[in-house]
Amino acid sequence: MDLFDYMRSNTMEKEAPLASRIRPRTLEEVVGQQEIIGKDKLLYRAIKADKLSSLIFYGPPGTGKTTLAKVIANTTSAEFTQINATVAGKKDMEDVVKAAKDSRGMYGKRTILFVDEIHRFNKGQQDYLLPFVEDGTLILIGATTENPYFEVNSALISRSVVFELKPLSKEDIESLIDRAVYDKERGMGSYDAVIDKDAREFLADVAGGDARAALNAVELGVLTTQRSGDGKIHITLEVASECIQKRVVRYDKTGDNHYDTISAFIKSMRGSDPDAAVYYLARMLYAGESVTFIARRIMICASEDVGNADPQALQVAVAAAQAVERVGMPEAQIILSQAVLYVATAPKSNSAVMAVSQAMETVQTSKATVPVHLQDSHYKGAAKLGHGIGYEYAHDCPKHFSRQQYLPEEIKDRVFYRPSENGYEKQIKEHMKWLRE
Repeated sequence: MDLFDYMRSNTMEKEAPLASRIRPRTLEEVVGQQEIIGKDKLLYRAIKADKLSSLIFYGPPGTGKTTLAKVIANTTSAEFTQINATVAGKKDMEDVVKAAKDSRGMYGKRTILFVDEIHRFNKGQQDYLLPFVEDGTLILIGATTENPYFEVNSALISRSVVFELKPLSKEDIESLIDRAVYDKERGMGSYDAVIDKDAREFLADVAGGDARAALNAVELGVLTTQRSGDGKIHITLEVASECIQKRVVRYDKTGDNHYDTISAFIKSMRGSDPDAAVYYLARMLYAGESVTFIARRIMICASEDVGNADPQALQVAVAAAQAVERVGMPEAQIILSQAVLYVATAPKSNSAVMAVSQAMETVQTSKATVPVHLQDSHYKGAAKLGHGIGYEYAHDCPKHFSRQQYLPEEIKDRVFYRPSENGYEKQIKEHMKWLRE
């Protein structure tokens, strides 16, 4: 680093947003997430011992993913490099890998690569990192707001430890707000500001677990509020409400509000209420929920609650899931709306659910064997054992239907699939009745 780089770095640090300046530098300064960085926890011990394996931090915005990466950067003796997947290309990764190989070869030092928004990397970019993670050239730390088990290659997942970060509690955020207002070294303490108790509680509440949102509001309040007669800047409830701009929808992507909203969404589709279903869809989209997550829930509902009453519902849901991945927001909301309204207004049947549930229960409790005439006769010695003898090829029978017994003898009278009277299943029921009679 030359003189100009040093001066530029110092200037950027001083002028950085409050949320960045006040970011913890050590594990002891980190607020919240004690379930993964408490003193008896694996991650705490690994960071302190500087014995890290590849990691993936998963959680909503403002919960400390980048903070933990920065703490590791300040703690480790390894080289630390950071890239953001929203702007980094293959050339950037090639440069990182080359530097890592040089550092390891010349100085015996490991390299930690922190990839922010790792879910933004496509499959090819993630695959490029894999061999270097596998051979130890890189220790990967990925940060993502999306479920890594869906958005990160399974090969990288299998070589990493996944830590889920939860939204910070209201008390945690209040503690950070006090630090931001009164810390004179890295916070806004030099402005001689004070924050009222109700203003602090309000910001902590509406932040919804997102520390960054609360800290941004504090910074805006301090910088834009006139001094009072006592010479201090007072952050009142009125100032706080103006700085947060709007009350955040009470929804977060991993907490109770998330599960309440998705539960209401599914139950509205199941209950054939298109207006409620599209309302809860809008709530999730407004709160920033992943469109791929929503699409998966629609596909499940199309099969679980519509099923063969309208087989096309699953086709619509699957097509919507593929389309939103290609189109993205904001247009994806139209595609999701179409799928939601189709599933909500389709005739309903849970016969498929009941069929497989009862079949699974039977499998667990019975020791039935596959009938001999249905067993495979092609593998070595099978024919000599009589496997497959007596099997009737259905297409050789009248109307392509054989009256052979297909269930094992022990459960030959079991009926698992009972079509409903709704939609297309009514035709299935009539057809099955004809077959059985």
